[in-house]
Amino acid sequence: MTKLKRILVTGGAGFLGSHLCERLVAQGHDVICLDNFFTSQKSNVAHLLGKPNFELIRHDITLPIWLEVDEIYNLACPAAPGHYQYNPIKTMKTSVTGSINVLGMAKRCRAKVLQASTSEVYGDPEVHPQPESYRGAVNPIGPRACYDEGKRAAETLFMDYHRTNRVNVRIVRIFNTYGPRMHPFDGRVISNFIRQALEGEPITIFGDGNQTRSFCYRDDMVDGLIRMMEGPDDFVGPVNLGNPDECAIRRLAELIIELTGSRSEIVYKSQPEDDPRRRQPDITLARTRLGWQPTVPLREGLEKTIQWFRTIELSHYRPPTPRY
Repeated sequence: MTKLKRILVTGGAGFLGSHLCERLVAQGHDVICLDNFFTSQKSNVAHLLGKPNFELIRHDITLPIWLEVDEIYNLACPAAPGHYQYNPIKTMKTSVTGSINVLGMAKRCRAKVLQASTSEVYGDPEVHPQPESYRGAVNPIGPRACYDEGKRAAETLFMDYHRTNRVNVRIVRIFNTYGPRMHPFDGRVISNFIRQALEGEPITIFGDGNQTRSFCYRDDMVDGLIRMMEGPDDFVGPVNLGNPDECAIRRLAELIIELTGSRSEIVYKSQPEDDPRRRQPDITLARTRLGWQPTVPLREGLEKTIQWFRTIELSHYRPPTPRY
């Protein structure tokens, strides 16, 4: 029988956070969803509001909050370049001050706390695929640094709280994740391409389209997060969570055009500064220590995501920032 816990999910109304909350609520845990709704939607968790074991709090994690919990999933931070670059100082505060606040809570409550880090800590990698031992090639003064270095600093804080205060931490490095409830204006490549294809607009590729990403479906990612939280205390990470199947961006655009039946044309624009050319996780550690690997193929995941996009009204979603 699963032991029922009090679990805090920061950023819990976001794309990935809402699916995590849904899974934890279904398992019977008392779940507190904390979100400031900068890039998230209350509609993502509206179906949970009537559940007796779910609570929603509007709060910014850069400000202290006192709660009594057994576990914390720290997912709070804008993750799309247009959003985290919109207010880069606030992005850095979310990663650094937000981490200090959740780590302080974990220390006081003796709670386990998981940091949702990112593949962006590897920067534009010189090693391929990227193992956890690779220390990255990040430009600390570039336009993406507020997110890249913020997440790297958060990992530092987690390890220092672990070593100094014996806080029970977990660190996961999340690679590109997609699925239903992605914000249609989040600026990420899959949501951009699907929205443009369904609207019959030109599909915009930044760069020549030969750059690659590795896309993990949301269900697989939620499985990985929970497995890491429930894993052995001697395995704090960091551990890569992502799909090792590498896909060129041009191929992704062609696949989405095929699956939507769109007549959209592909147009090319200049590649943004410091945008990684290749991104692929080495998930050997996740396989061996967590028994985890993705199971949903890209085509199947895209079909489910496109089906969800067909059900929404774009007018119900506002772009969180002018750049998306």
